[in-house]
This record gives sequence, C-alpha cells and structure tokens, in this order.
Amino acid sequence: MGWFYGFKLHLIVNHHGEIVAAKVTAGNVHDTQPVRELASCLTDKLYGDKGYLSKALEADLLDKGVKLIMTVRKNMKAKAMSLWDRAMLSKRFIIETINDQLKNISFIEHSRHRSMNGFMLNLMAGLVAYSLKENKPSLNLTDVELNALVIA
Repeated sequence: MGWFYGFKLHLIVNHHGEIVAAKVTAGNVHDTQPVRELASCLTDKLYGDKGYLSKALEADLLDKGVKLIMTVRKNMKAKAMSLWDRAMLSKRFIIETINDQLKNISFIEHSRHRSMNGFMLNLMAGLVAYSLKENKPSLNLTDVELNALVIA
C-alpha cells in the first residue's frame, strides 16, 4: 500500500496466534526462499498464500513431512482439497491481523532507523511485545475440532 522499506518479515503462527518461527529477509528475496528454514521444525500441514506457490518447495517440504497447502492462481488448474483444508485457508485472515498488530500496535514498520542495530532492536522489541500480549488473534477451535485436527 505505498511504502516499502526494503525488508520482509516471514512468520509462521500456530492456531493460538503465537509466533512459532520468524525470519527477516531483504525485500528482493523471493517469498519461497526462507520457507524451508522456517518449516524445518514443523510437522503435518503448513497453510500459505499464493506467494509461496512453488512445486520445488512443495516437494522439498513433503520430503520433510510437511504438506504445503495453498490456493492456486487464476490461470492454474484447481486442485482437490479437503473441506478442513479449505476452511483453514479461509482463516488466513488471522495472519493478516497479526501483521496489522505488529505494524500498528508494536510499530515494527518504521522508516527512520539510523542503523541496522536500531532496526533489529525495534523489530525484536515489537515481536516480544506481541508475544507477551494476552489476547492474540486465534482460531478459537473447540475441543472436538482440535481433536479432529490432531487425528487428521
């Protein structure tokens, strides 16, 4: 939406809205590059947006036991997907809510850093402040839904 400061923050969050993994890259790094490292400690499923669409990435993660689930682009053939996965993809707004809170409440999007140390200090302080919040955006899964998630 206008301003671009030269870095990207990649996040992986769980169903409680807690940050599981984070990585900062330069703005010119493709979105698929940090995913392998971020997902190294994950198992089962990883939901993402179309920016992470890559057959090579999907194959690498599948070898590690992580299934990458995302929607396809308009010019691509539709893939079969379970109802649960489709429902979870529709809940991706939670990561956008977390990004919004990091930008507007924790003020990590700031253009007047005078040094790399100041930038990293501001970013780390924002991530810690978010982690310490009590009311984080979450899926609010019931026990039955959570058990279905664990079993599936």
